[in-house]
Amino acid sequence: MSETLPKNNIFKVIGASSLGTLIEWYDFYIFGSLAVIIGSKLFPEDAGASALINTLAIFAAGFIVRPFGALVFGRLGDLIGRKYTFLLTLVLMGGSTFLIGLIPSYKTIGYAAPILVLVLRLIQGLALGGEYGGAATYVAEHAPKNRRGFFTSWIQTTATLGLFLSLGIIVITKNVLGADTFADWGWRIPFLLSILLVVVSIYIRMKMHESPMFSKLKSEGKVSKNPLKESFNNKANFKMVLLALFGATMGQGVIWYTGQFYAQSFLENTCKLDFNDSRYILLWGIAFATPFFVVFGAWSDKIGRKWIMLTGMLLGIIFYRPIYQTFLDDTDFTSISQTEIVSSTPGVHTVLIHQSLDSLRTTSTKFVLKDGSSFVKVQQDTLSIAKGIAPAKEIIKDKVLSKPVFWKFIGLIFFQILLVTMVYGPIAAFLVELFPTKIRYTSMSLPYHIGNGVFGGLVPFIATLIASFSGSTPLSGLWYPIGIAALSLIIGTVYLSNKRDENIND
Repeated sequence: MSETLPKNNIFKVIGASSLGTLIEWYDFYIFGSLAVIIGSKLFPEDAGASALINTLAIFAAGFIVRPFGALVFGRLGDLIGRKYTFLLTLVLMGGSTFLIGLIPSYKTIGYAAPILVLVLRLIQGLALGGEYGGAATYVAEHAPKNRRGFFTSWIQTTATLGLFLSLGIIVITKNVLGADTFADWGWRIPFLLSILLVVVSIYIRMKMHESPMFSKLKSEGKVSKNPLKESFNNKANFKMVLLALFGATMGQGVIWYTGQFYAQSFLENTCKLDFNDSRYILLWGIAFATPFFVVFGAWSDKIGRKWIMLTGMLLGIIFYRPIYQTFLDDTDFTSISQTEIVSSTPGVHTVLIHQSLDSLRTTSTKFVLKDGSSFVKVQQDTLSIAKGIAPAKEIIKDKVLSKPVFWKFIGLIFFQILLVTMVYGPIAAFLVELFPTKIRYTSMSLPYHIGNGVFGGLVPFIATLIASFSGSTPLSGLWYPIGIAALSLIIGTVYLSNKRDENIND
């Protein structure tokens, strides 16, 4: 059936599947894009760096439960069909995202705020665990086998485009409302807007037909009665699940989340770039690199999936540390000489410390340099009646890059996302071709979501945590994705076969 599907129909299938998947990724990633602001709302004001780490832990929780979502919804997809299963995941994702935008802050309801958000993140993770496998399977089962990599790669673009959409809406909202209003309540708008996108996507998906391969199985009475048992009790099939996980999706996952999420976190929280600068850099990098998902997906139809994916892992292993060292070097303003400064604008703000006669004096000075870059130097001094002035350490933040360095950073982000397109573009076709139709949704979803949701999704949290340890350097966190990618590269090189154009009608 898939071999004779008219071209206009396959593009309708891709469009309907991709739109819903894009919206789910958008919903899932808003949280990570706003981690710093959300952390300040969910935890006490004096939580400091732990607020960010705790918020990243809540963010990571959504990834950890993705494999469970893969099992629950994968089973449903193999029992009742692809269409209605990922309609359900879309509703769960959209509803959870909308409710996150309504949760009161810590000041209003205390620790109930992060607990409620954690529950909603878990629901999001479960929903996303069921979405991707359904969308990828649905498209693959409509596509002709000699172009399966090309057609499924359109689904692969949605993860990065979902991030692009979330960043774009955040930047637009912040610039329209202003930084203070956005930090106060405007950050909720991207969450609340998602409900409109979900309604449109549900309407489109309701008009979709079931996968022809699944419909054929159903009409012949060959639908699996127990997809979980058939997927994981069958020794040969379970071997393929493990090989897909450790030889492909594990390494693919850490490359994906290092090149996009950890990159953003590093630029904003370690390099202390200006909010808009860090997001514009990522937006441009995504815009330039996204077409390569389709390029590498189509190329995998010609030369196979294996070596494209493994080459992306190898390049990440080699270049991550030099790239992130460049980020650090080019944002180091600590040794700026007086001759490089064009202007400096100081501002002083003094507040009384609660239940004390002491006060806190904050001096913020914005420096503009000859090359067009700028930064803000902040120093907080405690003014004590008994002890005099107790100066605190200076902090340099809100760094704006000169144009040449700005475009250099875009190039480095582009390169990282190019690696993402190499490992991610062919992966859907690769996974679909490993498993038979009647248990495909379940079998491919589990290794995908463990590799991406657990190994990949934990990159920002684990890397940030490692870098925070005493004696660590800002680059120490990179050893986690480098180590996982290296292990996957070795296993994939030895055990993966270079499949393409496999028959998936069984």
